[in-house]
Amino acid sequence: MENTVSVVYILIGVTVGLFLVQSAYWLLLYARPLRKLYQAPLSQKKKTATPPVSIVLYVERDVETLQEQLLSLLSQDYPSYEVVVVIDDTSGQSEVILKGLEEKHSNLYHTYIPEGAKYVSRKKLALTIGIKAAKHDILLFTEVRCHPVSNKWIASLSQAYTPETEIVQGLCGYRYTDGFMHRFIAYDNLIEGMQYLSATLAHHPFTGNGRNLSYRKSLFFNKKGYYQSLALRDGDDDLFVNESATPKNTRIVYSADSLTETPPVAEFRQWMATKFARAVTSSHYKGAMPLFFRMETLSYFLFLGAGIITVLMGLPDMWKTSAVAGGLVLTRYVIKVVILHKASALFRQKPVTMWLFVLEFIHPLFGMYIHIRRFFHRKEEYTLRVN
Repeated sequence: MENTVSVVYILIGVTVGLFLVQSAYWLLLYARPLRKLYQAPLSQKKKTATPPVSIVLYVERDVETLQEQLLSLLSQDYPSYEVVVVIDDTSGQSEVILKGLEEKHSNLYHTYIPEGAKYVSRKKLALTIGIKAAKHDILLFTEVRCHPVSNKWIASLSQAYTPETEIVQGLCGYRYTDGFMHRFIAYDNLIEGMQYLSATLAHHPFTGNGRNLSYRKSLFFNKKGYYQSLALRDGDDDLFVNESATPKNTRIVYSADSLTETPPVAEFRQWMATKFARAVTSSHYKGAMPLFFRMETLSYFLFLGAGIITVLMGLPDMWKTSAVAGGLVLTRYVIKVVILHKASALFRQKPVTMWLFVLEFIHPLFGMYIHIRRFFHRKEEYTLRVN
């Protein structure tokens, strides 16, 4: 009996300690975008500068959504900008759409990837061609299937620039659709976005998302483009930001006008391929932030395990200790629910509150599976010959 009491006291101490760790992660880090918004809700709206901007768009597939995307970009309420499209579509459909729109829009241009480019990441090559063709220093990036939710998108990102700013990050939401798969993807997208936005606000930028990203053309060439990650198929967005971002040169924008939105994923395996590619590039990240967020996941599982064991071992004789442990588990869950609910409203995402207990348990396990899968895959599957 005495041994059991000692073990329960040790467990409740561990549970309390891990509760404080989890509370620090969620209240001090993940909630940072919410606090910053409440502290200065009008800071972005006060800016009036409208520097000229170049939007660079890579077109490989999804030709059926190209016209819709171009119309959303060409209808932006901004005085001086251009749209540079780089085509990697052999069907010829993209060119037909572009030529038709270029007759009506003088700020739309397109170019091509050289046919002989076989051993270099075609997307990185396309973006490099587009960046070279861009007339303006401030560049904006998104994808064909990821549309701005407002005609103020360009303005919201460009007005975040100061003389020392070289990178501006935005958030891309996931359009809600019924079904557990879509809830899971939406949750993953929200957590990933909150991580890199919170890290940037904490002066530790470490990654970005090419679906809503901006940086200076001069920065791109000062960093020799994608030279450091040229052998990888992916990494044109997250790795470039990881290599180039500093606490002083990186800002974030997450007002309603700054958001972009991607449509629901048609097939889970398609999204899995995207996550696998991100796992490959994230293994090359510099800095401690990736490990910092992994420690949050580890502390969650340890906290949940310690809390449940304390509750079970404390009953029935030490029911008060069990009640404290159960209360801590519940309190931590409520903290996360409130923060994610407010973040979902801020980022125009449908809350996943009803599924949160399941999602937050299986999401880290899915991440572990992706990284294990990456470890056992051949290097040739995600690298390229560059000679």
